[in-house]
Amino acid sequence: MKTVNMHEAKTHLSRLVEEAVRGEPFVIARAGKPMVRVAVIEDVPPPRLGFLAGAFTVPEDFDRMGADVIAAMFQGDEPA
Repeated sequence: MKTVNMHEAKTHLSRLVEEAVRGEPFVIARAGKPMVRVAVIEDVPPPRLGFLAGAFTVPEDFDRMGADVIAAMFQGDEPA
């Protein structure tokens, strides 16, 4: 596994990350002492889209709810 110093890691981070993605992890060292290992993340679960489907309903007038109260606030009136 390749070891790079902190300065080299900062200078060439994009290239090093691309290499790690291709399966070539590396170690970042400070003053010759290994600090961190950088490797590709395996098996990232897909986002959970739609997991609340059917759990609630959105009212048809959702975008107009409270419009009179908001208008009154902008006009300086007390909310109804």
